[in-house]
Amino acid sequence: MKNFKNYLPLLIFAFCFSIPMFSQKITPKEITRLEKLAQQVTIIRDNWGIAHVYGKTDADAVFGMLYAQCEDDFKRVEMNYIEKLGRLSEIKGQAVLYNDLEIKLLIDVEEAKADYKKAAPWLKKLLNSYADGINFYLHNNPKVKPALLTHFEPWFPLLWTDGSIGAISTADLTTGELKAFYSGNNDKVAYIEREKDVQTGSNGFAIAPSKTASGNAILYINPHTTFYFRPEIQVNSEEGLNAYGAVTWGQFFIYQGFNENCGWMHTSSNVDVADMYSEKISTKNNKLFYEYDKKLLPLIEKMITIKYLENGKLIPKIFKTYYTHNGPIMAKRDGKWISLKSNNRSMKSLEQSWIRTKSAGFEDYKKAMDLKANTSNNTVYADKEGNIAYWHGNFIPIRDKNLNWSKVMDGTLAATQWKGLHNVSETVHSYNPKNGWLQNCNATPYSVAGENSPKEENYLPYMAPDGESFRGLNAVRLLTKGTNYTLDKVIADGYDTKLTAFEFLIPALISSFENNTTADNPNYKELLEPIKELKNWNYYAKENSIATTLAIEWAYKLDPIIQKVYTNEGELDQIENTQNFVKNAKQEQLLPQLEMVIKELETKFGTWKIPWGDINRFQRTSGDINLTYSDKLESLPIGLGPALWGSLPAYKSSYQKDTKKRYGFNGNSFVCAVEFGPKIKAKSLLAGGNSGDPSSKHFSDQAEMYQKGEFKDVLFYKEDVQKNAERTYHPGK
Repeated sequence: MKNFKNYLPLLIFAFCFSIPMFSQKITPKEITRLEKLAQQVTIIRDNWGIAHVYGKTDADAVFGMLYAQCEDDFKRVEMNYIEKLGRLSEIKGQAVLYNDLEIKLLIDVEEAKADYKKAAPWLKKLLNSYADGINFYLHNNPKVKPALLTHFEPWFPLLWTDGSIGAISTADLTTGELKAFYSGNNDKVAYIEREKDVQTGSNGFAIAPSKTASGNAILYINPHTTFYFRPEIQVNSEEGLNAYGAVTWGQFFIYQGFNENCGWMHTSSNVDVADMYSEKISTKNNKLFYEYDKKLLPLIEKMITIKYLENGKLIPKIFKTYYTHNGPIMAKRDGKWISLKSNNRSMKSLEQSWIRTKSAGFEDYKKAMDLKANTSNNTVYADKEGNIAYWHGNFIPIRDKNLNWSKVMDGTLAATQWKGLHNVSETVHSYNPKNGWLQNCNATPYSVAGENSPKEENYLPYMAPDGESFRGLNAVRLLTKGTNYTLDKVIADGYDTKLTAFEFLIPALISSFENNTTADNPNYKELLEPIKELKNWNYYAKENSIATTLAIEWAYKLDPIIQKVYTNEGELDQIENTQNFVKNAKQEQLLPQLEMVIKELETKFGTWKIPWGDINRFQRTSGDINLTYSDKLESLPIGLGPALWGSLPAYKSSYQKDTKKRYGFNGNSFVCAVEFGPKIKAKSLLAGGNSGDPSSKHFSDQAEMYQKGEFKDVLFYKEDVQKNAERTYHPGK
């Protein structure tokens, strides 16, 4: 079944409630221990406010890393774990009750605690340091008032073992269906929600030495996430750790980044990692059973209690939940109960997330991949030996090849069970292709290396149901003709703003106008000049481009099918859907939508001649998780366009309540290009700044650079960090 991701982190809000529940004060003995530990850790803040953490051991480095994250944005650290604990209702109320239930069904707290107890000594040290770092921060900063979590436990990271923004896999089951089932209101409303497809994504490029000016491999790291989802940081130890990159708030491993030997970029994958099962339920002696392999098995029942905030009080609600051996019952469709088989947390996944950051090279990294625990990501890789590589997914269950796994499986049949995991060698991958480059933009792996890509006929459909995207087309176009790459040239390609979709859409619009609208038509004069503007456009999003405004606003009003990027097995991809649309679109599917855009712009601004940068804005005025925007406050014009239509640098904006302009909230966040020579050379950029504190000079010190696409030099070596140090200290000092 399609790897549908739950993007709840996109929707989490900040709240001012301070509920001192389950608090646990640090004892004087613990304080003494932590103060001693802090003396083994040094944090150097550079001239961009980026924390470079140095510890004697890996555990020391993790302690300092979490302390530094809390200094930068404790709210986001805490909120990520409130969500993964299934406790959002305690601060947000009954509105998110079923979001919490979904989390508790898919992520078992007791399993996380059990994993902590049996964790290898090296991992347990890291987990303990994670908790120590945050708790020591809270002890030293009593003015910081947590929304809920006043004490962090070392097993918390075992709830969230993947750093992806879409780390929860639910096939295509929705929270609406879950609510319908467990509230008893099993109506058709839940099915409407299932059709909504949240679009996000990322770009990764790996350039081999044969294509670079220096003869060194280059990696381009370009995740597309909600802004401020990850800060930039470096962690070092005397045990071989020296990793730089982006960390998801509250985690202790560099999610996308590099060390002195190699680099890794993850793009969200559509590999099928979760399946739905239709269960045959029956009652016997007032007990529930389900059928499997011609036998009746008792349905497992678990009582789950969730507290929600109402009128300042916490109200408990008890759910009786159900499980088969496949997993929790999540919905009811066509009269059948639906269970979900997935792998939304595992200790092995957390181990893999850490181990890869210490890889000494290609063979080491392949050993990390052999853990087969990464459920949500593709990987683009490059190293100092000149290797480049791509893996499409990693955790891929072995299934009966005669079945269509994009459908709901028959839970009564043994043939529908997983049969272990595919070896990495069996999954879609590419090592050192002769064309000298690899790319993935959340699209099919069968174009990752142009003509040298893996061949679809060699792999099972569920391994790569992904279709092509407009970003993918754009990346292949650029990399095919590219030579003599430098960091700056890779960044330039990464910032190519061509909106490839409009190479298909605009000619259809122009043809419809010219063939169907004559001078005596009442709308002819209204459309003539805008059509000319679009006809003369080169399809590149630019700050001063009126055509960019017209095209983007118009495209969002067309058939939603052309916005569907993630596809199930056998479905048409975004390119094919767009081609079908323009081939068959009638006049009324194209021209009235442009008329609407013109009228809306004229109503708001008095003219339709609005340059894209005038309405497409970047604004950061608050450190709140739930950002608000205002036309009355200062903002910057942004020339970047939506990744949906093919722009490689992504900038997703929307109109907000009471605004005439669009404000960005998703897209390019942490961006980095790194060259693996005798010494690391790298450049990076972060949306806004590294701090979540509006009073910090590093809250928005990269905003104008972000607007212009100007990167800063990465300070990887300690001597360079020290030369540009703003502050050097031990945690707590």
